[in-house]
Amino acid sequence: MQIGVPKETAPRERRVALAPDSVGRLVKTGARVVVEHDAGLAASFPDSAYEAAGATVAATFADTVAESDVVAKVQRPSPTEAAALKKGAVLISLFQPSAAADTLPALAERAVTALSLERVPRITRAQSMDVLSSQSTVAGYKAVLIGASMMPKFLPMLTTAAGNIAPAKAFVLGAGVAGLQAIATARRLGAIVSAFDVRPAVREQVQSLGATFVAAEAITSDAEDTGGYAREQSAEQQQRTQALLLDHLKQVDLVVTTAQIPGRPAPRLITEAMVAEMRPGTVIVDLAAESGGNCALTKPGETVDVNGVLIYGAVDIPSTVPTHASQMFGRNVLTLLQHLTKDGSVTIDLNDEIAGPMCVVYQGQPRN
Repeated sequence: MQIGVPKETAPRERRVALAPDSVGRLVKTGARVVVEHDAGLAASFPDSAYEAAGATVAATFADTVAESDVVAKVQRPSPTEAAALKKGAVLISLFQPSAAADTLPALAERAVTALSLERVPRITRAQSMDVLSSQSTVAGYKAVLIGASMMPKFLPMLTTAAGNIAPAKAFVLGAGVAGLQAIATARRLGAIVSAFDVRPAVREQVQSLGATFVAAEAITSDAEDTGGYAREQSAEQQQRTQALLLDHLKQVDLVVTTAQIPGRPAPRLITEAMVAEMRPGTVIVDLAAESGGNCALTKPGETVDVNGVLIYGAVDIPSTVPTHASQMFGRNVLTLLQHLTKDGSVTIDLNDEIAGPMCVVYQGQPRN
């Protein structure tokens, strides 16, 4: 079995689908791994590191994928790239099917089977394959660092010759993987941290990290679906939640928003009117910017200044920590490949509880 690892071409993307440590483990199982020249360079993995792990370095994308039975990418291929895949190949990537219409004809022509990494099911067996969780860890960590660099204040309490400096107050909206990592990072940096989530199950997790759980009145027993994600609130529930959060938002210095609902626009937690009542100097880092934003004024990839409140629309944050993000992503892909490999080749069983939900294109035909 040959596994191809192309260089990413999407804007801002600095990760690579398999880091050298994962490549080495695949080679030891008997797989042949071909890595495109400089595929890992932006993540600080030179070609020599891949060669030391046992991979072959190819000069071009076409050379990388022409004979590859499996192609591992971070982002889905462009239509031109898809047209170069080996007939019958298996593609593993973040696929985002709703935005992939232009790529589907090429995949159909090549009879490619595509597995979407966003669709790894939230079951115990698949936890080690869950790239959304691993990359959310990176995003939650980096969001606090970005916020701290934008703030006009220190995060920790400081005792100086000029007197004591009070610690800043950080507030995290959404306590999933990214939110919990943001809480932990803000705590490590010395901030006074509070958090909110509509799901009752996460309250103890927030408190276990040393943060205060606020607006508990907005929690509802039906706020969590069977996959562990938050359900979309009704308009009435959203208004009630916003009203409960407003008083707290007026008192904080840094807000990190992480609330997202799979397959739907991000919930609107901070309205324009709420921003108008926040203190100048407050910073909002919106990790949901790419799915519509938790703040009504968020613009993806931009920093918006509203009467001194800075709102940063975070985009592709894991790519700003490409070394560790790639290592974590690659280990997820490695575990998935180990699960799929039978007798030396990858086999896609649509009845499998992991591969079935992930398969968005089967032998060229869209599904799910």
